[in-house]
Amino acid sequence: MVVSTSEFRKGLRILLDNEPFVIVEFQHVKPGKGGAFVRTRVKSLVTGNVLDRTFRSNDKVELPEMEEKQMQFHYKEKERYYFMDVNTYDQLFIDEKNLGEAKNYIKEDMVIEVLFYKGNPIGVEVQNFVNLLIVQTEPGVRGDTAQNATKPALLETGYTIQVPLFVEEGDRVKIDTRTGQYIERASK
Repeated sequence: MVVSTSEFRKGLRILLDNEPFVIVEFQHVKPGKGGAFVRTRVKSLVTGNVLDRTFRSNDKVELPEMEEKQMQFHYKEKERYYFMDVNTYDQLFIDEKNLGEAKNYIKEDMVIEVLFYKGNPIGVEVQNFVNLLIVQTEPGVRGDTAQNATKPALLETGYTIQVPLFVEEGDRVKIDTRTGQYIERASK
């Protein structure tokens, strides 16, 4: 299947040089002279390399044949994350480098989408929002009401984010996985 450059959008997966990429940024440019073109920044789903590519406005790009499977995260051992297919119970591992920022938001028993290209797992997609437990943070100081003041908080996944002063250890917080930012306290 092919798409035109007019159909480009952030997050679209395309095939370049027989390797799957995802569009990170794009911009349609119409100069005063010459033909229109599309300037893109793409990230390899296999290696994680980021490239800048320019396409003419009438170019067509092939879409990679990728498969997504629902898999449950079991555990981490050194640099490997182990997953189980929720339908077939097959188990596999994915190297930490292939998980990207998603590694900061997955915890044991969480079900996520694992991306496969040519039968090999190449990465994961987590939900846009996840609820995680704060395992360590400084206590908030009563009366300290500085506007938008934040403090670091360690999540159950081992990742540290900035949270408002009123958030305490043991609280569950909602996090936007696209930006890595605190959204709100989650209900217990």
